[in-house]
Amino acid sequence: MIARRDVLGGALALLIPCRVLAAALPVPPGDRLGFDVWRGSRKLGTHDLVFHPSADGLVVDVHVDIAFRIGPITLYRYTHQARERWADGQVAELETTTYDNGTHYHVTGHRDGRGLVIQADGHAAYVAPPDALPATHWNHHELDGPWINTQNGELIHPHVAPQGLCMVETAADRPLRVHRYALTGPVQMSLWYDEAQAWAGLSFTKGGAEVRYARRS
Repeated sequence: MIARRDVLGGALALLIPCRVLAAALPVPPGDRLGFDVWRGSRKLGTHDLVFHPSADGLVVDVHVDIAFRIGPITLYRYTHQARERWADGQVAELETTTYDNGTHYHVTGHRDGRGLVIQADGHAAYVAPPDALPATHWNHHELDGPWINTQNGELIHPHVAPQGLCMVETAADRPLRVHRYALTGPVQMSLWYDEAQAWAGLSFTKGGAEVRYARRS
């Protein structure tokens, strides 16, 4: 026999907006995050995320397009697309494709009874630890456990050290108050999250120059 409260619970669930179902995740206002990518004083490209609240959670699409040019000559080109599907507060599926200056990568993930199974081209599949998250940075909870490298599928364990509050510049030239985290070990970078815990940018050094993400909104 189906209890009356179960029927009511099911009916109420149908009335809950998708945004409420995704509320436990740090979805930004407007369902978008966008960054301009700079190397020193030269703009290299963009990094954009679009958030789609769904019936059972959230879908996040990531698109990165970076090129280093001297005049008409492209010396380095990088593109990356990723899609994460979240259900019940967990990553249910992951798929990424990457072009890194001539090298192609493809990573997939799917959740089954064992956990989140990660498969990358040319590598054996593995089950990610329960606290591992894709290194797409929008979810500040990635600081609490290992990362799944969304380019090559590797599991990495960065050391995270909170550095307190500071001010960073945005793409709109407006200073933003953020929490800064210094990452060392297999990952060398600074990550910033604003006071609403939304991803606010990052910086790292490559080829002797600083690469910096400036948030557009």
